[in-house]
Amino acid sequence: MGMFEYVVVLTGVVIGLALTHLMQGVARIIEQPDRVRVWWVHLGWVGYMFVNAVFWWWWEFRLRLIVSWSFQLYAFVLGYAFLVYLICAVLFPSDVAAFRGYKEYFIARRRWFFGMLIAWLAIDLLDTWAKGSTYFASLGIEYPIAQAGLALVCLLGFLSPRERVQILVLLLVIAYQASRIVRFFDVVQ
Repeated sequence: MGMFEYVVVLTGVVIGLALTHLMQGVARIIEQPDRVRVWWVHLGWVGYMFVNAVFWWWWEFRLRLIVSWSFQLYAFVLGYAFLVYLICAVLFPSDVAAFRGYKEYFIARRRWFFGMLIAWLAIDLLDTWAKGSTYFASLGIEYPIAQAGLALVCLLGFLSPRERVQILVLLLVIAYQASRIVRFFDVVQ
């Protein structure tokens, strides 16, 4: 087993737990639909994070090109996976009874959620650079500009509890991610 395989085993477990957390949250809603009020914006973020956790695994396959792994790089990649898990975990608390539903919960926890999303966008820049400057450059100028733009949109969600702002932020982020999927996520090389 090479170092890449060693690293992806543990990060795969962490990402698997993140996906499991999201699926269990959705299953609880399906099992007990009258228990907690659902908010479509919250479910939109659940779907967004599910897709992003899956694609995180997809894009991390490029780490196989790294020949020499330092402990710092290992810790960085593991921390990155842990952040993905935390973002997913904050979407479904162990108990939402203190809130009138997922809308109230999400608005109350939006700073945690968007703060971690902003951190994720920044960390993704570093992760992409770790895969090599040639790979980073191959993504073109759109990549760093998009990361900065998405961070600004997430900052809007971080700052404003207004429902219309939260809807706008979700729609902008999902629209860009959908365009990115169509344009770039066809084949891993």
